[in-house]
Amino acid sequence: MKLAVAGAAGRMGRTLIEMILRSGDLKLAAALEAPGSPAIGRDAGELVGNPCGVKVVSDPANAVAGADCLIDFTRPEGTLAHVEQCVKKGVRMVIGTTGFSAQQNERIAEAAAKIAIVLAPNMSAGVNVAFKLAETAARALGDGYDVEIIEAHHRHKVDAPSGTALRFGDVIARSLGRDAARNSVHGRKGQVGERDPKAIGFHAIRGGDIVGEHTVMFAGEGERVEITVRSGSRATYALGALRAARFLSGKDRGLYDMQEVMGLR
Repeated sequence: MKLAVAGAAGRMGRTLIEMILRSGDLKLAAALEAPGSPAIGRDAGELVGNPCGVKVVSDPANAVAGADCLIDFTRPEGTLAHVEQCVKKGVRMVIGTTGFSAQQNERIAEAAAKIAIVLAPNMSAGVNVAFKLAETAARALGDGYDVEIIEAHHRHKVDAPSGTALRFGDVIARSLGRDAARNSVHGRKGQVGERDPKAIGFHAIRGGDIVGEHTVMFAGEGERVEITVRSGSRATYALGALRAARFLSGKDRGLYDMQEVMGLR
């Protein structure tokens, strides 16, 4: 399977390139960077100490033309531009970008009527198992337990809360029959009053080189249940993205997530 990687010179891009070059069944077909990047023209493999003959380019149309699937962990605007090119070329996509608006998500859903797309806020196998555990816990514990979601990431992350934290909130809200948007509380300061029993709290920590940590807390009378996932390497996300790309092999269209990739739904 021939893969193209968007954001090739970034932290996730370099990890993806390394994992692809180390795999036995996947081939790096293209490496894409934004115009003006100092990586353009370089051998993509050199970015990870393994020259491969694939040059980093800035033209999305050329990058996807020779690929079966594009893996994209960039920014919403860039990802949507890549979606347009993939639709034109009939190329599948694995999207790990977060921070999409509702309207942007609709555009991706429309594109999935023409090409196969895996869209997930977190590609980690462990995190996706934790989504399932959180769903089960919420249904079993019910309204007697207060829900708080705490996430921590490196200082360079630009969106908060993380897409993963928001997905935990959505999963739990559906399980409890709540409206995620209306019942979400983001941080607290000052005289906020007694806690709304239906609130789902979110707290974001940013600092250092934290790859990603998420804890879902169900706090009840006399006990607290916590589900925690700590990622120590971006390799977990990259390996999940490659698993998603393999899942799309042979699929012509449709919008999927990692729960489907992993057989959890």
